[in-house]
Amino acid sequence: MNFEQNENQQMIAQTVRDFAAKEIKPKMMEWDESQYFPKDLFHKMGELGLMGMFIPTQYGGSGFSYFEYVTGIVEVSKVCSSIGLSMAAHNSLCTGHIYYHGTDEQKKKYLPKLASGQHIGAWGLTEPNTGSDAMRMKCTAKKVDGGWVLNGTKCWITHGISSDVVVAIVRTGELLDTAGMTAFIIERGTKGLKAGKKENKLGMRASETAEVIFEDCFVPDENVVGGEKGIGRGFQQAMQILDGGRISIAALSLGIAKGAYEASVQYAKEREQFGQPIANFQAIAFKLADMATRIEASELLIFQAAYLKNAGKKLTKQSAYAKYYASEVSVFVSNDAVQIFGGYGYTKDFPVEKFYRDCKLCTIGEGTSEVQKLVISREIMKGNI
Repeated sequence: MNFEQNENQQMIAQTVRDFAAKEIKPKMMEWDESQYFPKDLFHKMGELGLMGMFIPTQYGGSGFSYFEYVTGIVEVSKVCSSIGLSMAAHNSLCTGHIYYHGTDEQKKKYLPKLASGQHIGAWGLTEPNTGSDAMRMKCTAKKVDGGWVLNGTKCWITHGISSDVVVAIVRTGELLDTAGMTAFIIERGTKGLKAGKKENKLGMRASETAEVIFEDCFVPDENVVGGEKGIGRGFQQAMQILDGGRISIAALSLGIAKGAYEASVQYAKEREQFGQPIANFQAIAFKLADMATRIEASELLIFQAAYLKNAGKKLTKQSAYAKYYASEVSVFVSNDAVQIFGGYGYTKDFPVEKFYRDCKLCTIGEGTSEVQKLVISREIMKGNI
């Protein structure tokens, strides 16, 4: 296996670094404090090709592989993980669901604007009563002439207010039936589609999180993801999408860990105590060594999963490995980064305070660490050692 970045990855990494330094870093703390979602920024990111990274060029995307996509998420998240989270959710969830499971007509209609960043996407699975237990969802769609009528509430939805397109998985059959759910594409402005409460969060504050409410919301038959063949396939589609989504959150976690680590190395070299840089003290040096080792292991797990995604192979276990480990590493590294900075790390004058607040979401969103261990153990029991 070749562990070196390819030319596209190197190009993307440098492009994102330059863009982030100019467009994200100067304003990110202002966005964070006010919980402002900078929608215009994502239009600019679309112009750079960051909003449809693995979407083929025929649909207006960049046509890259998951290697390049992971690189883009990591580099954005090293600066501001709120922006990295929104980029990830838009790419792998909403846009990815339409690309991997939509009809040709749906791909031609929705992907060009999503991939260009003209439109922002949202994806809805979670409900107030169903987090990990998606099988008990109460949001329903009833068949009527020419389409379906949706009722219910989705929560913890990235871009729940500002999105232009929402892909939602709702119940169209019996409770607890894996063939009883269907995914729909709902356009903003559709009667009965409403934005609910915006969450006031600990971290990732510039990435909008809100409820999506359906009240007698009519969706035409042509907006069933996958067309007629997609009816009853929503749960299976969602599980496949989450396999790729785990790679996204793992990449987000890696970006946070790298950002916190790099800030820690620089600070440890510059900060002096007892007449020498604190990096010279074994207590600090060993923390940096632990950070570096775990980051390296995370990266290897992530690119292993990305390799399987590129090859079209089964990756349920490997993506769970990557998401579980990388998210926990982001918390470990961010915690030790604050410790290395000492009192300064507890202030908003230095970047590690924000990494510390942001990292925890990675162990919760798109499947908690406990759910990842459940996925891994089930795969082991199936004989997928």
